[in-house]
Amino acid sequence: MVAAAVAALAGGCSTHHASVSKPKPVHRVHLLAASAPTGLTLVATTHGAIPGSPAPRAPANMVVPGSWYGYPSVLPVIASQPNWVEVRLAQRPNGSTAWVPQGDVTLGATPYRIVVNLSTKHLSVLQDGRLILTFPVGVGAPRTPTVTGSYFVAMRVPPPGPGYGPFVLVTSAHSEAITDWDRSGDAIIAIHGPIDSYDDSRIGTTGAAISNGCIRLHDADLAQLAVIPTGTPVDVVAG
Repeated sequence: MVAAAVAALAGGCSTHHASVSKPKPVHRVHLLAASAPTGLTLVATTHGAIPGSPAPRAPANMVVPGSWYGYPSVLPVIASQPNWVEVRLAQRPNGSTAWVPQGDVTLGATPYRIVVNLSTKHLSVLQDGRLILTFPVGVGAPRTPTVTGSYFVAMRVPPPGPGYGPFVLVTSAHSEAITDWDRSGDAIIAIHGPIDSYDDSRIGTTGAAISNGCIRLHDADLAQLAVIPTGTPVDVVAG
């Protein structure tokens, strides 16, 4: 099961089995060029597995997967040149990118951006560049910190068990303190519920450093992130 596999990979997540339902597709917009209005982030859905290059028009040196754990690759676009777009990748190492032919992807856009501030221990949601939501969160403990950097929502999966809230947002971030969570071969950073009532109380209204790297929210706060589509940028900042 995808949900169970992701739970095994994500730091602080269990391996309880759950049924899988595909998330709703990203809303598509008609774009004539690889550009988006201010406040929007272009996203590229690959046409299956496609070639990736280190620079526009350079020979391919990798294959960009068409899916990850069974979910389509919906990747934020971070740069463009005529007929080419540069996209973020979900796989290790953190910060991986590739240039892909624009004809190999379908372009869409998301108006949302998530910012996780490790200093204030709060998660903020921006829509069209405007702050619309902010929540206290549980972040990585000192020995298993949440990695900083620019990432994105790679998929939304059902909760693997009690305590994870209504769903789990799996990001493209990978723990740098844990390389092999529960013998899964990886340790993916996810956004999910508080796990138990004790950690829920520790998150409180100020946030807390309590996880193995994942971002934990109160269930009611997590539920408000249901509008966030895959491909949405997630910036984790130190302060």
